[in-house]
Amino acid sequence: MIKITFPDGSVKEFENGTTALQIAESISPRLAQDVLVAKVNDEVYDLTRPIDADARLQLFKWDDEEGKHAFWHSSAHLMAEALQALYPHVKFGIGPAVDNGFYYDVDLGETTLSDEDFPAIEAKMLALAAAKEPIERREVSKNDALQAFGERGEVYKTELIGELEDGHITTYTQGEFTDLCRGPHLPNTSYIKAVKITALAGAYWRGDEKRKQLTRVYGITFPKKKLLDEYLVLLEEAKKRDHRKIGRELELFTFSQAVGAGLPLWLPRGTQLRLKLEDYLKKIQKRYGYQQVITPHIGGKQLYVTSGHYEKYGKDSFQPIHTPQEGEEFLLKPMNCPHHCEIFKAFPRSYKDLPLRLAEFGTVYRYEQSGELHGLTRVRGFTQDDAHLFCMPDQIKDEFLKVMDIIFTIFKALKFENYEAQISLRDPKNREKYIGSDENWEKAERAIIEACEEKGLPARIELGEAAFYGPKLDFMVRDAIGRRWQLGTIQVDYNLPERFELEYTNRDNGKSRPVMLHRAPFGSMERFVAVLIEHTAGKFPLWLAPDQVAILPIGERFNEYAFKVARTLQEKDISVVVDDRNEKIGRKIRDNELKRIPYMLIVGEKEMENEEVSVRKQGEGDQGSKKISTFAAQILDEMNLTD
Repeated sequence: MIKITFPDGSVKEFENGTTALQIAESISPRLAQDVLVAKVNDEVYDLTRPIDADARLQLFKWDDEEGKHAFWHSSAHLMAEALQALYPHVKFGIGPAVDNGFYYDVDLGETTLSDEDFPAIEAKMLALAAAKEPIERREVSKNDALQAFGERGEVYKTELIGELEDGHITTYTQGEFTDLCRGPHLPNTSYIKAVKITALAGAYWRGDEKRKQLTRVYGITFPKKKLLDEYLVLLEEAKKRDHRKIGRELELFTFSQAVGAGLPLWLPRGTQLRLKLEDYLKKIQKRYGYQQVITPHIGGKQLYVTSGHYEKYGKDSFQPIHTPQEGEEFLLKPMNCPHHCEIFKAFPRSYKDLPLRLAEFGTVYRYEQSGELHGLTRVRGFTQDDAHLFCMPDQIKDEFLKVMDIIFTIFKALKFENYEAQISLRDPKNREKYIGSDENWEKAERAIIEACEEKGLPARIELGEAAFYGPKLDFMVRDAIGRRWQLGTIQVDYNLPERFELEYTNRDNGKSRPVMLHRAPFGSMERFVAVLIEHTAGKFPLWLAPDQVAILPIGERFNEYAFKVARTLQEKDISVVVDDRNEKIGRKIRDNELKRIPYMLIVGEKEMENEEVSVRKQGEGDQGSKKISTFAAQILDEMNLTD
């Protein structure tokens, strides 16, 4: 018999070799219908995989992230099976689950797929799903795997197998399709009830532009057709909110091939938006004792060799900058933290100086593959709202709490109301791959968990997801249409203080290493603005809008009064534009509604005589006439709510 411990702490005995599905059936038939995958101790299992030792067990349904991941991973295999049936000559690369669905990279030889092929692929997937094909896991030797996939001419799979360790290779088979895969998967294909192929793209094998370009086929599936119908509605809404489309309409940013792919150009209105975000964060940071610094866009190559960034980014990034001096090399900086370490080292530091909080809106550069660039969300040059906090180990928790306060303040001001946290901790079974003492790790991990508990923040703990240099806390936000974004991060770092030999004089007059915290509430300004555009559909909060007020004179003879009103508002730091085009007032109202300007002020004979403005609010229509001073006071009060 084996003992199974459930999340509520209860323990039950089952026969050795019992599966998670059998355990679910013993609890309730309904649970057995709904459960998709299980976690046994810290490993996610197929429901049909035998459990052969005492274990902690969690069961996951569709609403759980693990459930969706297994569902979509199995769906990637289902799509591959359908493609194999429709295009027998196909060769397969990789096919993972992603945040919304899945994809498979395939080599179709001379065959080219188009949108017109989607219905046939979807129909074949549904037919295979209806056949209720069992999805069977098998452990295989490296030689057997190489032989089986080699006989089928699966050159991409054999390349992957060649890099795997013998004794840790598994395949999954359903019907006529077998794939190299770690799993986990659904018990059979019948769970998949609704299918949609969503897109095609090109993808170089293993992200290498020198390798063959494969066809990446994207799809999404659901356990009920109703869920697919709801998703398609959201997809249409997402298209309307696409930050690239709205950014162009509102004249926020652009790109130029002459400047270079992935290097955004911020237009005047977009620059105003970005500067307002930066000023807002600077004002908050000042209250929390941050000191602003500025560092160069480049650094000596050795700086990044010391930090380890050259090893990670250097070979596949922008090439070194060679100067006229022989042997002198510089790199475009991929991270701000090495520069901040050098600022810490510039002067002797004492425990009385800690925590030292250095903040910078620093632009960094990384060479992303051209096929992976996407508007502002994936670029080659971006600005991080970076800060590095140098502190003693017993200060970590307090610093975490303060950073969380900053992040919550930002989320509230921007109406990101639905968020949770992910705490990434060490793998307890493989501690040797992490640097730093066990004592410091335990102190840091406990500090993060306690900080979340004190703030009442729902937090998901992921063992083994910590970086080798320290644990971290990431903030996951759901936007206005339910999409999940990772915004904001706090990371503990024992690595860079060691690499740069940072030290401070401790209370005993000896030398100690500081702990370094990396903190970025926005992450990157580019990506954050993209998410914000899509969250708000371009209807920014009043305090953030590039143009807060548009003044619309109903005829040319009221233009002078319109500019007088504008000057009065501008003196109070309100952003104003005057639409003095020779157009009918109805056309002006429609055009400025499309620009998402929060307030429109209509001025004509009556308003000019009474020193008033007729107010219209974005999305709410006519608000009546008001004195200029009354209106100014009203929107200043509205903007002050962000404080």
